[in-house]
Amino acid sequence: MDFTVLTIDILKSLGHIMGNYGWGIILLTVIIRLAMWPLGVSQQRSMKTMQMLQPKMKAIQDRYKSNPQMMQQKMMEFYKEHKFNPMAGCWPVAIQMPIFILLYSALMSPMFIQVAGNESFYFIKRLDATLRGNAGVSYDNEFNVSQNDTFSATKAIKVYLKGEETPVEQKVSNPRKIIKVQGDIIPGETLDLKISLDDLNMKYSQLEKVERAEIGVIDNNTREIETINFVKSGDILKAQVPTKAVSTSIHYDVLILVLIFGLSMFVTQKIMMATNKQAQQDPTQAAMQKTMGTMMPIMLTATFIFIPIPAGVLLYLISSNLIQVVQTIIINKQLDMEEEANKAAKAANIDKLNARKIEAKEVKNVGEDKE
Repeated sequence: MDFTVLTIDILKSLGHIMGNYGWGIILLTVIIRLAMWPLGVSQQRSMKTMQMLQPKMKAIQDRYKSNPQMMQQKMMEFYKEHKFNPMAGCWPVAIQMPIFILLYSALMSPMFIQVAGNESFYFIKRLDATLRGNAGVSYDNEFNVSQNDTFSATKAIKVYLKGEETPVEQKVSNPRKIIKVQGDIIPGETLDLKISLDDLNMKYSQLEKVERAEIGVIDNNTREIETINFVKSGDILKAQVPTKAVSTSIHYDVLILVLIFGLSMFVTQKIMMATNKQAQQDPTQAAMQKTMGTMMPIMLTATFIFIPIPAGVLLYLISSNLIQVVQTIIINKQLDMEEEANKAAKAANIDKLNARKIEAKEVKNVGEDKE
């Protein structure tokens, strides 16, 4: 199963429902967050449990600090006694990583560029655009290239057979590797491209009849698409395309998204720390959490400035952070209500036990007086 294709199909369906791929990404984020709600509850519950157990855990660490092996054994016994799993809070992050990778792969793939490469969303000009982009106008029969560019084919191509007017619609199994460049890429000079007939996945009887093919070719560096006519020459299909030097530009709409992501993560960290004030009983831990809450957003924002992250993925991350803020507040209120209810139930049980003891004592006194 091709998970990239599956992800794009899901985005297409959600984009059709919402009328725009940007809203489709936000809806996908909401669906994922709702599906992960039980894990979110488990994560917050784990954090609250850790807050209550923190003093005892620190006491064990201080007592056995000179014997790490014994400390580990006692900590495991302590976790088992209190039915606490310190890894429970990591599941939401672990599950989101494959989703992030799939969405990244989908938005950077030739298939997404073909179906929604020019899709805009409010101030975002292209959902597949990264911070540093190279100018290139699609479908102008000319590539804007640099020396190290690579090329991919669109998933579907048209193959024209000898003696047949209607082309054969053919699916390409490996679009990223089918296009080969002959010689060096020199901006301003003609680009020579070739495709092996064996990569077309056609029957041998059909391969003999191939005359030419219309193939959407994508420059993986500029995200530019051109429909190129390849002509058969022996066992390969050849094409020549005019080129010119590419010019690099900064997509300021993507830069704004990166900054919004950093701000949303900073706010998320602050709210999560504010709703878990009890965790700051230990001054060292409190200082560490405060530093992490400030440095993590800065580090990730700086990373996304240097690593090419598509605008659509940033939109997903921002939406996810905002939903997490709401989710954290709601779950913490639910857990606080549960805690208050448990305290009230325990207090009621204690009152009942005390009432029974008093009643039993009074009955005994009455019997003694009769005697």
